[in-house]
Amino acid sequence: MDSASPAALQALLAQHVPTDDKERSDLARMRHFAATLAQPFSRSQATAHFTGSAVVVDPRGARVVMLHHGKLKRWLQPGGHADAVDGGDMAETALREAREETGCRVHVHPAAPRPLDVDIHTIPARRDEPEHCHLDVRYLLVAENPEALVHDPAESTGVQWLTWDEALARADEAPLRRMLEKARRVVAPAPR
Repeated sequence: MDSASPAALQALLAQHVPTDDKERSDLARMRHFAATLAQPFSRSQATAHFTGSAVVVDPRGARVVMLHHGKLKRWLQPGGHADAVDGGDMAETALREAREETGCRVHVHPAAPRPLDVDIHTIPARRDEPEHCHLDVRYLLVAENPEALVHDPAESTGVQWLTWDEALARADEAPLRRMLEKARRVVAPAPR
């Protein structure tokens, strides 16, 4: 990913508006990392690197995909590491990861902020990697063919369409709930 320029990433982060103190703090740190990491999209950055993930909804916005992450043993949104084919475009990372992890054709929701949310989370050390941070840039995507939902056994132990209430019940941390609530407000705005 040496060829990917961080300029677009810096511009993307410069225009994002956080909604709570954690997101505000994470965004400030992510802006710093985007400007200072030699290769912000590369897993070779031992302390931190950028990832892309997505809240994937069905065409009506009534259901959301969550997968049971194989390594972390938690219900999460689809997402993962930036690859060279993404060209440093975090939306492309989120789209590619969502396609790979759900089997669905997806597109960015036209009414959603881009990105929808940002979050920094710590990934525990494993035998081949030290503890490090994922600098996650999150998007709201629509599955064009929700009936095609499948899971990749290399990534997850299962994937499911859930109602918003079911997804929020499985969300085991505040930033995940925050992102899901933001997505729900876009697809099902409160009546006026």
